[in-house]
Amino acid sequence: MDEPVVKNLLEAPRHAVDAFLQKYLEGLDLPPNLVEAMGYALLGGGKRLRPVLCYWSAAACSPEPDESVSGGAAVELVHAFSLVHDDLPAMDDDDLRRGKPSLHVHAGEAMAILAGDAMLTLAFDLAATRSAPDPATRLAIVGELTAGTNAMIAGQVVDTLGGLDDAADDRARLEYIHHNKTGALLIAAARIGVRTVGGSEKNLEAVTKYARAVGLAFQIVDDLLDVTGSTEHIGKRTGKDEDAGKLTWPGVFGVDGSKKEVDRLVEVAVAAAAAFGEAGEPLAKLAVSMAKRTK
Repeated sequence: MDEPVVKNLLEAPRHAVDAFLQKYLEGLDLPPNLVEAMGYALLGGGKRLRPVLCYWSAAACSPEPDESVSGGAAVELVHAFSLVHDDLPAMDDDDLRRGKPSLHVHAGEAMAILAGDAMLTLAFDLAATRSAPDPATRLAIVGELTAGTNAMIAGQVVDTLGGLDDAADDRARLEYIHHNKTGALLIAAARIGVRTVGGSEKNLEAVTKYARAVGLAFQIVDDLLDVTGSTEHIGKRTGKDEDAGKLTWPGVFGVDGSKKEVDRLVEVAVAAAAAFGEAGEPLAKLAVSMAKRTK
């Protein structure tokens, strides 16, 4: 894998969405301390994987992928909300995020809850008003964001509180949690990218298959890093899933079995990206790169 090529694939969408979000926050008529808290959570680095997938899914269907930036920003607002609330003491109780204190440590639990609430509602405002030129497309994008957000929350519930049928085995539970908690918002991002540029139903089917495989692979790699990585390198506390007694892919299938499943899922993603021909090559390269990440 040509690392400079992958870096370029990531940087253009990242810079575009960061600039958009910075300007968006500056234009909000909200209490300054609330805006500061959202900025701390939203603009403090991160992979920007969801806007990146949104952008390159749009690029697979159109020569004008910049139209997807606002939709990708809406997805990133939902993602940021989920991280802020996930870090709270009542949830995963993490005091470190992206190498710095979590928002509830930085600004207090009350502000973290309220900032998360605000980012969630702002995401839907953005999707409903600025994600695409025509109302019908904006409505479809709101639908995608709603489905992805609801599934993400469902995955969080099962991961944290349980609730699946007792007959489900460990693999079924893991797949449900990972496909919903992580994968659903990735699928929403990819589908929003396609919808923004007027892609076809066939395009939607291809990116859905792609993002479903990438989402599960990404979370399995996350599980592996929680076992094999260091807090200093990754920027968040490691070993916490095992400490909390949560189901993880390496915990059920072992490290080697997890790596084999990641390789299989990457093959599925690359095959799905091939449906777009040459325009799908960035998606294929991103799938391979995500499987090899170390943080």
